[in-house]
Amino acid sequence: MSHTAHIRSHRKPRRSASSLAMRAGVAGGVLSTLAVAGAAGSANAAEPVTQTLELPTLTADLATQAAQSADATQQAAANYQLQAERDAAAAKAAKQAKADLADAKQKAAEAKKKAEEAARKDAAERASRSTTRIALTADDTSGSTGTSTGTGTSTGSSTATGSAAAVISFVKSQLGKAYVSGATGPSAYDCSGLVQTAFKQVGVSLPRVSQDQSTAGTQVSLSDLQPGDILYWGSAGSAYHVAVYVGDGMFVGAQNPSSGVSEHPLSYDQPTGAVRVL
Repeated sequence: MSHTAHIRSHRKPRRSASSLAMRAGVAGGVLSTLAVAGAAGSANAAEPVTQTLELPTLTADLATQAAQSADATQQAAANYQLQAERDAAAAKAAKQAKADLADAKQKAAEAKKKAEEAARKDAAERASRSTTRIALTADDTSGSTGTSTGTGTSTGSSTATGSAAAVISFVKSQLGKAYVSGATGPSAYDCSGLVQTAFKQVGVSLPRVSQDQSTAGTQVSLSDLQPGDILYWGSAGSAYHVAVYVGDGMFVGAQNPSSGVSEHPLSYDQPTGAVRVL
C-alpha cells in the first residue's frame, strides 16, 4: 500500500449537477427580486408622496381649559354689555336731570313774575283805596242825617232790627275765628264766605265771591249806611273784599290770615261802596 494513500487530496470535490442547478435558481430569484424592487423604487420616485398628519387628541385637561376659556370670554362679554347699559342709563338720567333743572328754573321765574305782578296790583289797589277815601271824605257834608263815624262819613240808623239784627248777631259770634281762603265755616272763613254764611242764616242766598256780592243788592251811599248792609272794596262787579256793616261806624269781616274775623271802624280801611239786600 502506498504511503500516501491515507492523505486527503487538496483538490475540491466536484459538485453535482443538481447542486449547481439549485444555486443558479436561487441566484436568478434574487436577481428577479432586485429587479422588481428597482422598478418599484423608480415608480415611487416618479409619483408625489402624500403624507398624513395626525392631530393630537384633546385630553381631559385640555378640554377643561378650553371650556373655562369659553366661559371667561362669555362673562367678559356680559360684563361689557352690563357696563354699556349702565353708561346709557347714567347718560339718560343726566339728560333728564338737566331738563328737570331747566323746567324748575322756568317755573321759579314764572312764580317770581306772578308774585311781582301781585305785589304791584296790591300796591295799586291800596293807592286806589286811599284816593277813594280822600274823595269820599271831601264829598261828605256836615249836614248829612244820621250818626257821624268820626271819619267824615255819616251813616243812617245804627239800630238793627229783624233779619239785619240776626245777620249782625251771627257775624259778631264768629269774631276771632281764622281766615282761610275758600273757607265758609264753621271754624274758618274768607271774606265772602263769612258774608254768604251770615245771610244764609236769614234765608238770603248770596253769590259765593266778593265780585258778585258787590252787585247782589241795591247800591247805597256810604253816607246812608244801615246795619246789615254789605260793604265792598274795589269797583262794583269787580270788588276784591266784602264785609258786613254792624252800625255805629263799625264793620265785621274776615280780613286776612293775620287778623282773622275781626271788627273795625270804617276808618280802619274805608270801603268803596255798599249794597243793601235786606
